[in-house]
Amino acid sequence: MFNDIGPLELVTLVVLAVLVFGPDKLPKMIQDVTRTIRKIREFSESAKADIRDELGPEFKDFEFEDLNPKTFLRKQLDNDELGLKEIRNGFDLKKEMAEVTDAVHSRESDSSASANGSAGGSVDMTKKAEKADPDERPPYDADAT
Repeated sequence: MFNDIGPLELVTLVVLAVLVFGPDKLPKMIQDVTRTIRKIREFSESAKADIRDELGPEFKDFEFEDLNPKTFLRKQLDNDELGLKEIRNGFDLKKEMAEVTDAVHSRESDSSASANGSAGGSVDMTKKAEKADPDERPPYDADAT
């Protein structure tokens, strides 16, 4: 709960509490706050138990932490039933981006040359203007109009 509070901040809070409430009222205030936190926790635990009882036995492994979208996605992606770990581990983004960059710049990458078995052939991805007869009309494109 207080994982992000440093020692200096904690000392500052204690000094501030002593100044605001006074040394004689501070212990009673701490007791009241801890009692309130304990009651809130008991209430939330009883509410969780009531919800689990109402859902029935088919939701016996239901966790309320799964309602957080981040936790739910992390749990589903770590589940190995779908084989997502193999897909994620088999996909090398840097290699794929290097191959795309090489293809765009009309360079042949080492991995694609060895995979294709051809050392000299490369794919020219540049658009070349076709020579057309001056009397010939350009083709009609139904999607463009």
